Amino acid sequence: MALLKKFLGDDNKKLLKKWQPLVEKINSLEEDVKKLSDKDLKEQTIKLKAELKSGKTLDDILPRAFAVVREAANRSLGQRHYDVQLLAGIALHNGIVAEQKTGEGKTLSATTALYLNALGENGVHIVTVNDYLSQRDCGWMGPVYDALGLTVGVIVHQQAFIYDHEYVNEAHDDERLQHLKSVSRAEAYQADITYGTNNEFGFDYLRDNMVQSVEQMVQRGFNYSIVDEVDSILIDEARTPLIISAPDTQSSDKYKRFAQLVKNLKEDEDYNIDEKMRASTLTDEGVSKVEKSLGMGNIYTEGGIQMVHHIEQALRAEVVYQLDKDYVVKDDEVVIVDEFTGRLMPGRRFSEGLHQALEAKENVTVQRESRTLATITFQNYFRQYKKLAGMTGTADTEKEEFFKIYGLDVVVVPTNKDLVRKDMPDRVYRDEAAKMKAVVADLKDHHEKGQPVLVGTISIEKNEEMAEFLRQAGLPVEILNAKITSAKPRLLPRQAE
Repeated sequence: MALLKKFLGDDNKKLLKKWQPLVEKINSLEEDVKKLSDKDLKEQTIKLKAELKSGKTLDDILPRAFAVVREAANRSLGQRHYDVQLLAGIALHNGIVAEQKTGEGKTLSATTALYLNALGENGVHIVTVNDYLSQRDCGWMGPVYDALGLTVGVIVHQQAFIYDHEYVNEAHDDERLQHLKSVSRAEAYQADITYGTNNEFGFDYLRDNMVQSVEQMVQRGFNYSIVDEVDSILIDEARTPLIISAPDTQSSDKYKRFAQLVKNLKEDEDYNIDEKMRASTLTDEGVSKVEKSLGMGNIYTEGGIQMVHHIEQALRAEVVYQLDKDYVVKDDEVVIVDEFTGRLMPGRRFSEGLHQALEAKENVTVQRESRTLATITFQNYFRQYKKLAGMTGTADTEKEEFFKIYGLDVVVVPTNKDLVRKDMPDRVYRDEAAKMKAVVADLKDHHEKGQPVLVGTISIEKNEEMAEFLRQAGLPVEILNAKITSAKPRLLPRQAE
């Protein structure tokens, strides 16, 4: 690989070198733009839109548009885009995934590309990973767009807001959230720039496909989108389906009956598990055992495909889905745990009878089945955009996947200053016990130096297991996971020595 780069050159360096003249052009306009009054600065938007309508392209007006945004950010936020942030904005405008190290200012970097593409008046979307970040970023960057005469909205769960500098909601302690005025979803989508999560954009798309008339739709097409934490959303969660369902038939005792039946089956003898696909399948011996338990000669002809399906879902619930990892039991309900964020997802249910199978497994009230009315995966949703870009701190390692699935290139943007943080390589251990011993020893060393440490785990189960190891080592521990409902994490006392 090093030899190929020597002869062919580094694509990343080639792109950055290609864009450098643009950055220099933007910088050359800075002094002229600084002399503009606030009114004249806002009127730049009108002039740039007029240039587009007269036949110029977004690339033609990019230098001045970026210079205008930089000045608006400097005046309204006291934050001036560094040259590397301009490079990131150019990458985003070109439909490329920009990798920027943590702390390099992705939120500010995106404003240039968002503003430029919003000038076409077809709306642009900026996707974040949770509702808080959507609102924070909208309120935080709102003054920049407002200073340039653009509107900015935000879509969150069951709510929508638009940035209004004259409106003040003093209920929020965070000043960035005080100027978000409640509006309808359609109004938020009509804004020049709309912030929101991947879930909200996806579900609104599904609901728009179920309305009775065009007037009831809230979205207005798929022009341009920037996806934050793009590797998580477009790679890790790519095949995650968004599903809108409705109650169907009434549940019966069949779920509890099948839940008890599958407990007697043995792995590799009666069934096999596919961990990657999160699926389980009965073997011929397993089918025979099920038929014998149900007193049937042939389950496929006597019970029908529906019965086979429910038995397979009961098996899947029993052997694939784990309590306190994939779901928790709370107030006589099975509540899904988001596998990517660890957050509870109340109101969301697994489809095709799986949720009922989990309810039967945990011996809580089995609710009615549901039937799917509309569904789409994140991968298929985001491929609808005419232009798609993304930003994250870790994209280069998944460069091949981005290109194969979405046709997206990746560019690694250099840091503004030399990186002083040490990004250490992964450590691999022989087994779980060796890993835990090493982790505890390392954490104890940091604790004795007075350094606070944040430890992330992949599940609630691992979360509590790690806490127990640390307690046994005499370390004070605070646990925060989906099982803990109080806002303040509970403190586990130091073990007596």
